[in-house]
Amino acid sequence: MCCRTPCVCSPILPPLTERHTDSLGPVLKLVLPKGSLEKATLELFEAADLPVLRSSSVDYKASIDDPRIAEVRILRPQEIPTYVAEGLFDIGITGRDWVEETASDVVSLGELQYSKATSLPIKVVVAVAGDSSVTSVEQLPQGVRVSTEYPELTKRFFAAKGIDADIRLSYGASEAKIPDIADCIVDITETGRALRAAGLRIIDEILQSYTEVVANRAAYDDPSKRHAMGQLMTLLNGTLDARGKVLVKMNVSANQLDAVVALLPSMKSPTVNPLAGEGGFAVETVVAKRQINTLIPALKDAGATGILELPISKIIP
Repeated sequence: MCCRTPCVCSPILPPLTERHTDSLGPVLKLVLPKGSLEKATLELFEAADLPVLRSSSVDYKASIDDPRIAEVRILRPQEIPTYVAEGLFDIGITGRDWVEETASDVVSLGELQYSKATSLPIKVVVAVAGDSSVTSVEQLPQGVRVSTEYPELTKRFFAAKGIDADIRLSYGASEAKIPDIADCIVDITETGRALRAAGLRIIDEILQSYTEVVANRAAYDDPSKRHAMGQLMTLLNGTLDARGKVLVKMNVSANQLDAVVALLPSMKSPTVNPLAGEGGFAVETVVAKRQINTLIPALKDAGATGILELPISKIIP
């Protein structure tokens, strides 16, 4: 039996950040987005057991108590792809829209399917006045005035359409510039509701953009840093995969097992194990939270007992 006082079988361990960080290889410089994505990003990191610590909500410098992360900065997402490409940071979170706008040479580690308000992507769209006769970009005239926060992306898009556009950088409120200042705008939307409320109509979509994790190419080529990046992605993706899902556990008699299993909308197949000495089975599976209000009564009607609904923090395949 292990003794209660410190000894070889009960070592006193230093904090995680002081423990064998060299064994994890070079640590990472991380940059997170400020602004509309900030709250959702910080909530994701908190849920992934990577809480971001800073002295105040307006501090641009932060830290994460994790041996893989040496430095955290919080900056505008527009700047992040460029800084990561230049090697000022090893890894960053931004939007695909800003990667395309800046034409930054970065490695994509994958999408994180969340945005400032929903899990939907944002869309970069072309919009005109609601009463305009124009129904497609091809109908816009040469020299069309375009107001946008994405001048480079817009320039490439219109050039590919063979339209010589007068592209004007917007610092916000682009929708207010039609029709006096601009003939059309290139702007972002999640649902299109705000554009419709402003009296505008979407005539084309340039791209869809999720929040994305990007890495510096030299850092990614370092095996130790790439391994640390992969571990962080496992935590973040596992947390996102668990959102909106719960674990349901129950007991079922042998003669009612088939009826109960038939009700279960499982991710794969439900786990079924025999109960010790009872002649029944323990069944568990992961289901969408939105289904639980109808599923649990149906399971009870089918003969399930001891039904438990449990929250899930992460799902790691």
